[in-house]
Amino acid sequence: MTATYTAPRTTSTGSLLTTGVAAAALASVATPIVAAAGRAAGIGLDVGGAPIPVQGFAVLTAVFSLIGVILAAVLSRTARRPRRTFVRTTVVLTVLSLVPDVIVDAAPATKALLMLTHLVAAAIVIPAVARRLAGA
Repeated sequence: MTATYTAPRTTSTGSLLTTGVAAAALASVATPIVAAAGRAAGIGLDVGGAPIPVQGFAVLTAVFSLIGVILAAVLSRTARRPRRTFVRTTVVLTVLSLVPDVIVDAAPATKALLMLTHLVAAAIVIPAVARRLAGA
């Protein structure tokens, strides 16, 4: 009797990083556009009496998206089910990222706009990176 071993599908770190960086770049373009559109529609970007510069959305989106890509790279090497673990973890982190927006000193419309930018970034980065991770 012979046994056949099928190795689990592994993720190419290069393709994961390339996709992740591209998704982070796209999200970093999308969030300031959303913020600028909100401002153009009359929604203020003042938090605690100080305005948030539109460029700040791009910078913070890039930083936190790249942290997510690093998380995905680590999970691709350590998690039994990298895709499932990544999606669950990043969805929880996205929900947690909304908490400061809810409690910040800002108008309700501003809070909603801030939360929308988080959701836009997550909707771009999470699926793109998850597709590059080994199965659910």
